[in-house]
Amino acid sequence: MDELILASSSPRRGEILRLMQIPFTAIPAENETGIDPTLPLDRAVLAVARKKAEEIAKLNPNRIVLGADTMVAIGGRVLGKPNDEKQAFEMLRLLSGRTHKVYTAVWVCGGKVDGGFTDCARVEFYPLSRREITDYISTGEPMDKAGGYGIQGLGMRLVKSIKGDYYTVMGLPGGRLCRFLKRIT
Repeated sequence: MDELILASSSPRRGEILRLMQIPFTAIPAENETGIDPTLPLDRAVLAVARKKAEEIAKLNPNRIVLGADTMVAIGGRVLGKPNDEKQAFEMLRLLSGRTHKVYTAVWVCGGKVDGGFTDCARVEFYPLSRREITDYISTGEPMDKAGGYGIQGLGMRLVKSIKGDYYTVMGLPGGRLCRFLKRIT
């Protein structure tokens, strides 16, 4: 496969593509869009990934572009990236002792390629004390992650179990993406 463009500056997504031995250049999409609340969450997150990929594909018409987006949902509520420590605390308190869903959508476009998918994993947290939450927030790790935690970092201490692809929670469903790329390229 030729080098693709990753429409993201996420170090986690870059790490996953390197693990998959997929050559890429990162050019992050600049026009972050919110999710469409009229769509089911799996389709809404896919629409965001598609917008990211199409934005970069317009600027690079002869290249294949991969856009991705991750959302955390619990009890009908969508948790994006926290804006501040107070919001991170509220998110982690909401997730404490409960199971939530993590949706990661992927859209690939450019040339004759135009398609994508959404993957979902279920993550259960341990019950968290106020101290555990504040200690985790003090590391700064929650601030740029959907749901306010990073499973691949110190956030692993919060996770009791996971059902689904670990890499979906990390930000890019590696196994499914590999098979998807083989099928479409």
